[in-house]
Amino acid sequence: MDVKDETTNLISGDKVSGTAVYNTASEKLGSIHDVMIDKRTGKVAYAVMSFGGFLGMGESYHPLPWSTLNYNVDQGGYVVNLNREQLEGAPHYGAEDSPRWDRDYETRVHDYYRAPYYWGM
Repeated sequence: MDVKDETTNLISGDKVSGTAVYNTASEKLGSIHDVMIDKRTGKVAYAVMSFGGFLGMGESYHPLPWSTLNYNVDQGGYVVNLNREQLEGAPHYGAEDSPRWDRDYETRVHDYYRAPYYWGM
């Protein structure tokens, strides 16, 4: 462990990229492509997860509110309460696209992850 890249409680953004994302059934869903940081607070707002595709082709990117991820030391990755079908219906964009990170888009992302079927209600 390199102290400048990772401590007990902190990890650098470049080490987060590439970290696996699993669901609660331990199925690998994808990996962290990037993180989006709130300019005003300095807190990570989203983890952008790459999903699907093969060798980087056909991938889609899914912004996950940071609060939906839990790091699991034993798995060496993040765990989300999602299955593949829920992820396929989530807000996402392609490699050639870029969403407008405006209030409407962020509201859509957060509303999706607050939906009753996501939380098992």
